[in-house]
Amino acid sequence: MSKKLDAGRNCHCRYNLTYHLVLVTKYRHPAITDKVFSTLEKHITSILEMNKCELKALNYDIDHVHIMFSAPPQVRLSTLVNNIKTVTSRMVRKEHSAWMSKFYWKPIFWSRSYYRRDLQSVGTQMYWC
Repeated sequence: MSKKLDAGRNCHCRYNLTYHLVLVTKYRHPAITDKVFSTLEKHITSILEMNKCELKALNYDIDHVHIMFSAPPQVRLSTLVNNIKTVTSRMVRKEHSAWMSKFYWKPIFWSRSYYRRDLQSVGTQMYWC
């Protein structure tokens, strides 16, 4: 009896690389609303698709976003995270400038840091805020 793997496939390998990424707003300001999240969701999904990644789950609280995604082994995670943070910051500030001006006077949105964990070591069950 063969068991189907929940894995991606390249020319010469199969992989199952799933990550949990948490992005926090600068100074943990409560800047994420439903409207801001819909903008984030649209652009995060687009960026992940362009990088051949699969979005597994996306959730948020008022000051941070949780992203669970799988990525092929060729993807440089630091570059991907930088791309997500740069593009989403720019688009949120562009589309919600009046709201963002309540929190930030400089062109920023995300904190410089982020949290990323390989979910293979703990399983893919996530507990949301």
